[in-house]
Amino acid sequence: MAGLRLGPLLRYVDGSSATVWAETDGPGTVEVRCPDGTGGTSGTFQVYGHHYALVRVTGLTPGTTTPYEVFVDGERVWPLAREPFPSFPPSVIRTPAGDDRRVSFGSCRWASPPTGEPDPVGPDALDALAKRLAADPDGERPDVLLLLGDQVYADETSDATKEWLAKRRDLSEPPGSQVADYEEYTHLYYESWLDPQVRWLLSTVPTCMIFDDHDVIDDWNTSASWVEDMRATSWWRERVLSGLMSYWVHQHLGNLSPADLDADPLYAAVREAPDGTGALRDFASRAEADATAVRWSYRRDFGRVRLVMVDSRAARVLEEGRRSMLDRDEADWLRAQIFDGRGSYDHLLVGTSLPWLLPHLVHDVEAWSSVLCRGDKGPRWARLGEKLRRAADLEHWSAFPDSFEELAELLAEAGSGHDAPATVCVLSGDVHHAYVAEPDWPGRAAPEARVVQLTCSPVHNSIPASMRVGFRFGWSAAARTLGRAFALHGGLGRPPVAWRRTGGPWFGNQLMTLATRGRSAVLRLEHARQEGAGVRLRRVMERQLSR
Repeated sequence: MAGLRLGPLLRYVDGSSATVWAETDGPGTVEVRCPDGTGGTSGTFQVYGHHYALVRVTGLTPGTTTPYEVFVDGERVWPLAREPFPSFPPSVIRTPAGDDRRVSFGSCRWASPPTGEPDPVGPDALDALAKRLAADPDGERPDVLLLLGDQVYADETSDATKEWLAKRRDLSEPPGSQVADYEEYTHLYYESWLDPQVRWLLSTVPTCMIFDDHDVIDDWNTSASWVEDMRATSWWRERVLSGLMSYWVHQHLGNLSPADLDADPLYAAVREAPDGTGALRDFASRAEADATAVRWSYRRDFGRVRLVMVDSRAARVLEEGRRSMLDRDEADWLRAQIFDGRGSYDHLLVGTSLPWLLPHLVHDVEAWSSVLCRGDKGPRWARLGEKLRRAADLEHWSAFPDSFEELAELLAEAGSGHDAPATVCVLSGDVHHAYVAEPDWPGRAAPEARVVQLTCSPVHNSIPASMRVGFRFGWSAAARTLGRAFALHGGLGRPPVAWRRTGGPWFGNQLMTLATRGRSAVLRLEHARQEGAGVRLRRVMERQLSR
């Protein structure tokens, strides 16, 4: 009989249905069973000898909280009987009713060490959220948790993982202590998601996810020359294909609605095959070779809140002279999702792992580097620009000036008109601190919606003191003046949008939450704090975005 190896993860939830993801240690039938007789079953599918199921639960009632258990081949495997799981409340599926929603978000979570071991990067915000929910199961909780990138760190492994890798292969050979293949990726997910508090949290709070660079490698898809250099190595192809395959299995599938799953030919092919490895590997090969061949972006509607999650990592066009953050088809898709049924939502959330609005100095340096790399100042400057781009991670929206401006125009348009939403929020992470920035568009009427950049990172990681100083300085008037010098050297005009920081920067392991009620929206930032033997989330900011 197969047992439960990882999960369950509660993923998609609407008023009457849900999906629950699980990995088992062998082939079998996975059942989600609720006391009221609702539930669902699914056979497992196989990838590289691992067995997974995504169970569709139907027949739920809007506005209810339903406990569930998981069975494999008729034997109960969740909740677990061993400590500390009996101390956790039952995992539940809470179906929404009405239009009130609570959306929590953050990014960059390095796996927590085992319980009792020192934590080198401080308390984990997801651990703290789990403890709050477990202590008060009927209290306030997110309707959905958005994880905006770097769910695992393939290039920055823990000491325990390094020891595990050393038993498999010679770490003196590339890629050394970074992960190399699908099996090693699965180990990262075990390390991260088997943490008891996080495992229970993910079983009872729905999640939406998107990758960023560390899910594959630091600076993934920075430039065309970067990709060329990586493809010339002996280890990169297996690494990137394994990263994409493991992302599809562990993260992407659960982002999709039941209708999207029904329409997905890859999901059907993987489920129907005795072994889905070949079909999934072919898919990953196409995705790696051509950014336009695959769409990782997706849309979700939560009552009158619309989330459009944008792939700002793998959908890039990298050829110098036509660089863009999103290929044309992806950009057109984004516009279509924003304007489809506009007026049917009160709040627009655009999820992108990389911030659109950065500290002004960082923005100007990134735009300047893009001019150098394009060759406008000659080949010597181009070589310098590429070195700087890679060394300083100059690859956010501002490093793609045309895409930055196109997004600025799209967001202004999305927030304008009689049927505009109350807020347009760009949700991002990546930069290991949190802040709020607000744009305006000189020379044109302000949008009716309040447009804000909300950046929250990390969930569980750290930032050197020197970078804290740098980010604080980057928002200053002196930094803005210095940034304009870079822009003038590059022959860059002023961007069509101006912006100011209206909150932060805040440093620490943290989560933001956006609570909406009709057209009202309240933003909260909470830090994970060590208090005695436990960790707690403590509020450091709360403000009204709209009324």
